[in-house]
Amino acid sequence: MTGFLWWIFGKTGTFIFLSLVLIVSILGIGRKPLLDRIGFYFTYLFLPKGKKTEKKAEKAKKRDLSGKKKDRRKKKKATGKVELSHVATSKELADAVSPDKLGKTALENRPTLDLLNEPKHLPNEKQRDRSQLVADTLASFGVEATITGYVCGPTLTRYELMPGSGVKVKQIENLADDLALALAAPSVRIEAPIPGKRAVGIEVPNETPGTVYLKEVLNTPSFIQGASPLLLGVGKDISGQSVVADLKKLIHLLIAGSTGSGKSVCINSMLVSLLIKATPEELRLLLIDPKRVELALYEGIPHLLTPVVTDPKEAAKALRWAVMEMEERYLAFEEAKVRDLTGYNEKAKKEGKEILPCIVIVIDELADLMMVASAEVEEAICRLAQKARAAGMHLIVATQRPSTDVVTGLIKANIPSRIAFAVSSGTDSSIILDMRGAEKLLGKGDMLFYPIGLAKPVRLQGAFVSDSEVNAIVDFWKNQGDPDYVDIKVEEETQRLAFEAKDELLPQAARLIVENQRASASFLQRHLRIGYTRAARLIDIMETLGIVGPHQGSKPRDLLVDESELEEILQDY
Repeated sequence: MTGFLWWIFGKTGTFIFLSLVLIVSILGIGRKPLLDRIGFYFTYLFLPKGKKTEKKAEKAKKRDLSGKKKDRRKKKKATGKVELSHVATSKELADAVSPDKLGKTALENRPTLDLLNEPKHLPNEKQRDRSQLVADTLASFGVEATITGYVCGPTLTRYELMPGSGVKVKQIENLADDLALALAAPSVRIEAPIPGKRAVGIEVPNETPGTVYLKEVLNTPSFIQGASPLLLGVGKDISGQSVVADLKKLIHLLIAGSTGSGKSVCINSMLVSLLIKATPEELRLLLIDPKRVELALYEGIPHLLTPVVTDPKEAAKALRWAVMEMEERYLAFEEAKVRDLTGYNEKAKKEGKEILPCIVIVIDELADLMMVASAEVEEAICRLAQKARAAGMHLIVATQRPSTDVVTGLIKANIPSRIAFAVSSGTDSSIILDMRGAEKLLGKGDMLFYPIGLAKPVRLQGAFVSDSEVNAIVDFWKNQGDPDYVDIKVEEETQRLAFEAKDELLPQAARLIVENQRASASFLQRHLRIGYTRAARLIDIMETLGIVGPHQGSKPRDLLVDESELEEILQDY
């Protein structure tokens, strides 16, 4: 072999050739690519001149195609990252409200986004850069600050500024009204500091505000590929990024705002989101509308547990039924040895049993219910808010009168996620959010979104949905089938529970109360020498049996039976 190479290349050429072979073997270059390359150059040496040009062109073409494939792979990978990252306003907000799982969701027998109107954006006129005007106004009051940039959203622009050394944030906050005057703006909101940044934000309304349409909020991977059936299209943040929230993460939601602020449109956009995402097997709705006009559009859809409730007294009964449904679900979970609805449904699917749907209870005007039956409504809402999450039941409660007699401390403490629209005063804002700020909002869907898990609320422009879009979704579901209503029989059910919760002291306690015409737990506690908890439980059982009337605050309970009627009840007991 060496002699052959010596004859072909000579002494020096053979040495160089063998050295190259040794280097190639050390570097680990494959034999096939090496031989192909060597073969190419050997062929190239003995080709005519015209053929050499063709061979060069062919090699260049192969190299170009290989480069294009790599570019396409890189571009595809990068595009995938961008598509998934534009959904949430920040990592904190995404962790707080976005669905945990993304995957291909079957959308058969569900309405499509084509039923919603296409966004009709006006020609995009660039907003005036008023950053210099902001800096000049602050300087005129002796506040040194540097504008570091600005972000333009659908309805407002946020100017980001860095205060100078020795400048307190409170000084900038106190100049909100002066900034509004200098910028000729209806109001200016100051966010100090901007979450995640060493800067103060000055939010100024745009001269030509835009509209956020529900279709563009829902047409995102977070909604389309989200595995949860309880996804809500909320709106867009200040930078124009869509926000989709999972009601399972929000747990329960309190919405408040004055008339015309966008509260009812927000509820409609959330209901339409649920109806697009979930089937009647996955979701059932209990809609309570004392105003009679806001939720009437949804009458007749198969998701409803009962016709839309409009009478406040019937609403209190419906809420008591929801409490008993929650308790029955927990009994079923106990028997199945599972912790929550997800575990129960997984086990039911394996055993071929029927799954339990999620239940969302929507109350459009809490103030009307609190005026008619405040004690019953507050108790039912608090019990549901405390325990219903694991049972797959969630509350969306709205009111236009956020006062302490409507949004009581107990209700507020048990509903962790809030949305505040424009309100008339800072006091109303404090009742909703425990901080001021909502009084500076612009109305027409401008909101502060404060989900559980966030340190501060995020300003969003709520999604708009028209009545024609709601009707299109409702008509789709009406054509799928008739609603299967449940019978809400609270009185019969409460009597059954009362008979199941028997107490051996009840006959003696009931006779004692009827004979003395005094129905109170403290009275029973003194005469029967029992604890207050047991005495209060005896009074509750008597109420469900129709012996005494409901609790009336400081007034004593009414006695509803005489001695002969009492004996008839006790015979059945």
